[in-house]
Amino acid sequence: MSEYFKIGKIVTTHGIKGAVKVFPLTDDPSRFELLEDVIIENRGQIETFKIQKIQYFKNQVIIKFDKLDSINDAELYKNAFILINKEEALPLDNDEYYISDLIGLNVETIDGDEIGTLIDIIYTGSNDVYVVENKDTKKQILLPAIKDCIKKVNLEQSTITVEIMKGLDYL
Repeated sequence: MSEYFKIGKIVTTHGIKGAVKVFPLTDDPSRFELLEDVIIENRGQIETFKIQKIQYFKNQVIIKFDKLDSINDAELYKNAFILINKEEALPLDNDEYYISDLIGLNVETIDGDEIGTLIDIIYTGSNDVYVVENKDTKKQILLPAIKDCIKKVNLEQSTITVEIMKGLDYL
């Protein structure tokens, strides 16, 4: 596990004074308002920036950082990721997990049959969908992240126990 969480990606500039448009990679975009500074990972380099101003526009967050004073400065940070330390992460409710903690877990049925490894999570709006890949065949199965299917997540044992719903073939 990384010591940072990605909470946003800078997608483009905004205006001429160095503001940037950020696509949030968090369930709660207003969480940017709780931060005084963030870490930006840009082309393998990590740098800390203070947040000066935050606005919202459609599904994006517009942020003005202290070291970006012109459109030319901001242009250099396109496609960079905004990170926070794990200690700054928002607390989770019961049965909620950080994506970075779930990716890579082994997935098995309630009968103990190994299905594969969780490699991705698809956000559909109504519920997430877990993408599980079989280690041998590389075949993927899509599992809805609902209580009827996902029975137990055990981070200590690195496993997710699932009940395969009718119609889902995983072999």
